[in-house]
Amino acid sequence: MTITQSNADIIAEMGHLFLGSRLKRLAERFQGGAAKAFRDAGHDVQPGQMPLLAALDRQGPLTVNAMVEAVGVSQPAVTRNLAGLIAMGLVESSVSDTDRRQKTIALSAEGRAFVADVKARLWPRIDAAVTAMCRPLDGPLLGQISALEAALAAAPLESRVAALATEKPAPATALELVDFSDALADDFRRINAEWIGAMYTMEATDHDVLDNPRARIIDRGGAILYARADDLGIIGTCALQQTEPGVFELTKMGVLAAARGRKVGEFLLAGVIERARRMNMQTLYLLTNRKSEAAIHLYEKLGFFHDADIMARYGRKYARCNVAMRYPL
Repeated sequence: MTITQSNADIIAEMGHLFLGSRLKRLAERFQGGAAKAFRDAGHDVQPGQMPLLAALDRQGPLTVNAMVEAVGVSQPAVTRNLAGLIAMGLVESSVSDTDRRQKTIALSAEGRAFVADVKARLWPRIDAAVTAMCRPLDGPLLGQISALEAALAAAPLESRVAALATEKPAPATALELVDFSDALADDFRRINAEWIGAMYTMEATDHDVLDNPRARIIDRGGAILYARADDLGIIGTCALQQTEPGVFELTKMGVLAAARGRKVGEFLLAGVIERARRMNMQTLYLLTNRKSEAAIHLYEKLGFFHDADIMARYGRKYARCNVAMRYPL
């Protein structure tokens, strides 16, 4: 029997169908990073226990039922997490004065000291790290999730928190979408010439577009976006080129070799798709080659599908084109 190896991300590729599983996976990565940050600071408290401590700190002693309402999780989950906090000596349980059937939960003296410490040292850094990852997000939900996954893949949460703890810059992974300007025209040529030259042969249409991005794309109703990183500057680009009224080609998407591994392409593609939606175009398509296997996988992951009609209508534009795809706007 032959076993086929696959790098496919099935949960991401299935889109909204597996959204619950994808959000659970994303939550586990955030919570795992937060747990590691707490351990690095010498604390064994789990992220799932922190909302209970926050509720007790903010609202004072609470019954178990009141804590269930305060944090919005199931009673078994609250009871399980409280048992761990009681064992660590951070909270205390007593019989309610008003209802002998109810137990009242309160922070112990050790718990109050612990919460004061994490409020001063850890919570602000975790909040800042997550806020920094969320700041560039713009677009549909799946694109935002992809951007967060890419950010965590480039630098996990615990490393971002650790960087903030030592007052060093966070790992240089923050990405920003930037619109075309004439000052960035050379970056458009440089980035695309690098990957086209490495994989294919530059064709006349490549030279025409790369040498004249404003005339061939911007002035004809299109758009060019760039990905900019804090440490490397402009590292990726992609264009929306109008080929006929209401019909646009997603083209010239490239990422510098020096920036590979940061999922810049996924971040950039999600941003370009959102821009296409805002432009109210009728058709969005792309042309590529089977050699660009990783790129095709990314296109499929974010919703493009193979389309024979697009191939028949526009595939002759490039000699290297043997794959045509359309995005369902």
